[in-house]
Amino acid sequence: MSENLEIEFKTLLSIEDFSRTAAYFHLKENDFFTQVNYYFDSADFQLKKQHIGLRVRILSNNAEITLKVPEKVGLLEINDALSVTEAQHIVDSAALPEYGNVYSRLTDLGISTRDLRLIGSLTTKRAEIKLPQGLLALDESWYNQQHDFELELEVKDAQNGKKDFLALLETLTIKESPSPNKIQRMMLSSQEKD
Repeated sequence: MSENLEIEFKTLLSIEDFSRTAAYFHLKENDFFTQVNYYFDSADFQLKKQHIGLRVRILSNNAEITLKVPEKVGLLEINDALSVTEAQHIVDSAALPEYGNVYSRLTDLGISTRDLRLIGSLTTKRAEIKLPQGLLALDESWYNQQHDFELELEVKDAQNGKKDFLALLETLTIKESPSPNKIQRMMLSSQEKD
């Protein structure tokens, strides 16, 4: 289990900006890996109402369940490691585990895992680069017949991190296009389908 404060800045990218950024950092196809995020909430969106995100993330060799809870600055991430088999069972059964740190925090928040259901998924092809400013992620994502590109910079300090993020965008000649987070984009696109 891990708990960490996530402070990140992000922008949506055009396909041209994405390609140019990948070239700037000399990223090749084998620098990218694929992850699938499966998002959960109750039928009455108890988590969304509190700006909380709950996901199961499956990669090729490991998986995790993550609860993201808003803090004064950033998001508190509560993670429990899962095997790929455990994660796939959660997704297939839409039944969340009734143990672990994510379960404990949900219980503290007064949310029953029995009320939660799978609300959607999003697949991301990602490359990560450690920079002096923080961890840069370059993402290409697919969800609900949508396809988008995003750049994220995860930092330790919000104030300096914002300056570093804007300086990075200037270096890359990218105009900032504020981006809702992935669960919000997936939810918005599923509402557009209805």
